[in-house]
Amino acid sequence: MPTDCISYQDSGYFTPIMNDYLNQKTQLQPLYNRFPTLENFGAQILEKQLNFNPENRKVLSQTLQKQYKKVPASDLTLKNIELLQHENTFTITTGHQLNLFTGPLYFLYKIISTINLVKQLKAEYPQHHFVPIYWMATEDHDFEEINYFTFKGKKFRWNKESSGPVGRLSTAGLDEVFKLFALDLGPGSNAETIKTLFSKAYLKHENLADATRWLANALFKDFGLVIIEPDDKALKTLLAPYVKRELLEQVSSKMVSETTKKLEDYNIQVNPREINLFYIEDGLRERIIFQDGLYYVNHTKIKFTEPEILETLENHPEKFSPNVIMRPLYQEAILPNLCYIGGGGELAYWLELKAYFNAVNVTFPILLLRNSVMLATEKQAKKADRLFLSWSDLFMKQQELVNRKTREISEFPVNFEKQKILLKQQFEDLMQVALKTDKSFTGAVEAQQAKQIKGLENLEKRLLKAQKRKYSEQLQRITDLQNELFPNKSLQERQANFAEFYLESGKALIQKLLFSLHPLENDFDIIVL
Repeated sequence: MPTDCISYQDSGYFTPIMNDYLNQKTQLQPLYNRFPTLENFGAQILEKQLNFNPENRKVLSQTLQKQYKKVPASDLTLKNIELLQHENTFTITTGHQLNLFTGPLYFLYKIISTINLVKQLKAEYPQHHFVPIYWMATEDHDFEEINYFTFKGKKFRWNKESSGPVGRLSTAGLDEVFKLFALDLGPGSNAETIKTLFSKAYLKHENLADATRWLANALFKDFGLVIIEPDDKALKTLLAPYVKRELLEQVSSKMVSETTKKLEDYNIQVNPREINLFYIEDGLRERIIFQDGLYYVNHTKIKFTEPEILETLENHPEKFSPNVIMRPLYQEAILPNLCYIGGGGELAYWLELKAYFNAVNVTFPILLLRNSVMLATEKQAKKADRLFLSWSDLFMKQQELVNRKTREISEFPVNFEKQKILLKQQFEDLMQVALKTDKSFTGAVEAQQAKQIKGLENLEKRLLKAQKRKYSEQLQRITDLQNELFPNKSLQERQANFAEFYLESGKALIQKLLFSLHPLENDFDIIVL
């Protein structure tokens, strides 16, 4: 089978709130600014231009220049950093945790979606400049979510004690992970490239933020990607006015709580705290709690009066870290950003935030669901053809797929629908007789009908089971192929690491993805390598 695609909605892997967002359902429209269409970016540009402090551009550009001093940036990336000072330059942003060696495949898809959208916008709005941004989640502290990656079904884990923001975490101990990984990679030029990427990123840099920046830059610098480290005093200074208001007024909690009431038909992604800020130092990232007129740092002895915490904010804004509710505001307050590209879970919590953005007068970005991809080899595509499987078939739940294929390959119908229809007709006749004679007889007729239908259903299940045994070898080939493409019965992009495919395709992997993915088309792409 050739490269193909199916809609996100038809894939079966997206939540009701994402499907309703993609379908632009009326009830969600008040929760976002503009839907991601090419023409809607014109109005978004104008709004952001009018509602963004041009002074922030200089701070942003100068800070990025400092952050890139030890990074072998491309000329295009350096040009993009310089362009950020100009009022006709805007950003397209994605963000991601500092997963070890990029973590699952969708790390690539997020950044490639961002790069490709930048190209598309430049062609449509040539009078403006657009810069792709990767926002590193360096202030996260959930190390267990990021300390591993999976290569060919084998998990490589970094066993280490961790506390505080992960970006500051020492890379000590990753040499042991590298030794084990290198053995599994084996020989070959692509294997050597992967080893070089890992060793230069993690064995030549002292902390996880620097290692991740180096790796992302090595993969995407030729496309002008700009990587931002938000754990930075100069950038936090720009956020300080919003932090002050959060400490004094708790605006985010009030506004987000009101919005979540409108989302009661969906699973709420995140719930706000009274204060949506952490206090951070090396080895420490804990919630700020307001109680009895004082500000406490959770699980510590640190506490502040109101004047003390405001003085700390003025002198040390880098000690205040936004949580999941305020992090999007930090991004949009310091970047001339038009669009955030994220996964379904991310966009679900962004939909909780628009009222908060309105309350603090920050333009809410366009929200775009990142590209999703399933990668298949030529061998797998040919196997699917031989088994008469479409890509849509392979996206089905496995039991449903097995049942369907059993019925398709069986030499006779493996269902008793015809018999059920005839049976129901017979009981309808009996019911008419019952109604004309003794109405109390109708209950016995209904009970007998239910019993007979249940009997047919049980026979149907036994017949289906027998046919599965008969065609077990062919059905096993079908499930084996599906398990290859959906490891652990989950999306490949959430399980496998890019190295698994880079080992076979090398640099052509990223080139193929850049060529094949179209961020505004809302399709789940199947790409045959």
